[in-house]
Amino acid sequence: MTNTIVNSWNEWDPLRHVIVGRADDCHIPPAEPALDAKVPEDSDMRGQWGKRPQDTIDRANELLDTFARQLEARGIRVDRPTSIDHSKPATTPDFHTDSQFGCMPPRDVLLTVGSEILEATMSYRCRWFEYLNYRPLLQKYWEEDPNFRHEAAPKPRLTDADYHPDYLNEKIGDAQRLKWAEEKHFVTTEEEPLFDAADVLRFGRDLVVQHGFTTNLKGIEWLRRHFPDHRVHTVNFPGDPYPIHIDATFTPLRPGLILNNPQRRLPADQRAMYEKNGWEIVDAAQPAHNAPPPLCYSSTWLSMNVLVLDPKTVCVEASEHYQMEQMDKLGMNVIPVDLRDAYAFGGGLHCCTADVYREGTCEDYFPVQ
Repeated sequence: MTNTIVNSWNEWDPLRHVIVGRADDCHIPPAEPALDAKVPEDSDMRGQWGKRPQDTIDRANELLDTFARQLEARGIRVDRPTSIDHSKPATTPDFHTDSQFGCMPPRDVLLTVGSEILEATMSYRCRWFEYLNYRPLLQKYWEEDPNFRHEAAPKPRLTDADYHPDYLNEKIGDAQRLKWAEEKHFVTTEEEPLFDAADVLRFGRDLVVQHGFTTNLKGIEWLRRHFPDHRVHTVNFPGDPYPIHIDATFTPLRPGLILNNPQRRLPADQRAMYEKNGWEIVDAAQPAHNAPPPLCYSSTWLSMNVLVLDPKTVCVEASEHYQMEQMDKLGMNVIPVDLRDAYAFGGGLHCCTADVYREGTCEDYFPVQ
């Protein structure tokens, strides 16, 4: 009898095994093209780099450890990454960066589709080696589950040709950024396939992938060829001046129901698949905070970055009372989780986890295409 089953087809079936990240040795990376485009122009992180203050690392780990225990108390198996030394530079024949990032958000790196866990290309130079934090776990799963497929997408070169130089200006302004987002002009070029795992949502036979800063069209085409039995759909959210990762914008809760960020609504021409199949797309509640925590890349919309444990149960950050109220009205049992002081290390409750095993099979939720 094996100790591990790797199997997960969607974002909502009953969760039985998950990876929860750690804040160990997390760094603010040095400037690089992908990072410069993402850091908000008024952010307190501009011009800074180096290891995050140890007291903030300790606090984030305290919250992540508590979250892990909450999941374990519900009978969910929790594994944790083995942090590499993120202070070490990353050097390849094509680029050099003076430090790396961290291992709090496994969702960014690992994409579980059925019995496969796929390591994403990543599009930041500082995150090129981030998969190494998870290799001990993936090796263990490979030994324990004879059906597990450990895959890695081709590592990109990440030369300057991968990035549009017009995003290097620190003072672009949100109006120009929104215009570029509407024109689908992002910091990443089409030089080579690029994608982060957190740009992909799993709906059984259908994979929905955001085209933006961290995933380009070649990356989406690579996913389409890699998963030939799936239908792969490209989505865009023109209202987002910093389009990185889909899970604070579009959040499926259960079959037939999705939360959408009201500032980044799915365009009308991309809604047809959902409408034809009877899915409801509702605006997410407003965030409880009007600014992100200190030294945080993410927007206040981490309020909707929730972890669904089963179609009736959802983990929501404990201070996000508007989001919890909305979940209650939508018929979900809400588990409050204190995580806000860990946001700066890579995101919210969905970001800081990666599925290993959810009950259920691969179903077709969109038979009418």
